[in-house]
Amino acid sequence: MIKVIRASLAGVFAAGAAYAGSAVFVAPEVTMVEEPMRSGSGAWLIPLAIIAILALTLTGDDNSST
Repeated sequence: MIKVIRASLAGVFAAGAAYAGSAVFVAPEVTMVEEPMRSGSGAWLIPLAIIAILALTLTGDDNSST
């Protein structure tokens, strides 16, 4: 009687494992989105203008005679 119960439980667990499928998780592949390169001819003008404006304002003379 106990052999029958053990065999039936083993069959139930085996059937459950077969029905559930693989226990190994395979992650989906992640798609990388790349930003376009900003290597155009005018890409360096804006930072250069900001540096020039900062240099002019910080080194300018505040002597104003009225």
